[in-house]
Amino acid sequence: QVQLVESGGGLVQAGGSLRLSCVGSGRTFSSHPMGWFRQAPGKDREFVGAITSSGVQTFYASSVKGRFTISRDNAKNTVYLQMNALKPEDTAVYSCAGDPDGDYTYRDSYSYWGQGTQVTVSS
Repeated sequence: QVQLVESGGGLVQAGGSLRLSCVGSGRTFSSHPMGWFRQAPGKDREFVGAITSSGVQTFYASSVKGRFTISRDNAKNTVYLQMNALKPEDTAVYSCAGDPDGDYTYRDSYSYWGQGTQVTVSS
């Protein structure tokens, strides 16, 4: 079983940037596609983006495409979410997840999750 720990969240002004990290334990981390999701207060958890196990392919929600970038360093068991041009509507708890069985955009496809890190964007 892989455990995930996110970090890098915080408070930032609109237009600013943050980089989130997700560190995984376990030797199978590098063989799993990984996803990022977010959940704002009173809303369902929503897909942000995903990356294949090799890191060659990435996928993004339309709301973040062009502003967010996912990458990974399998040697460090780490996946990153670079967030630029942040907007107040990006405020949410961001969580990484691993090993999807099927649709990368579907939260219930994922086998394991981190605890999440809070991102707050002020206007």
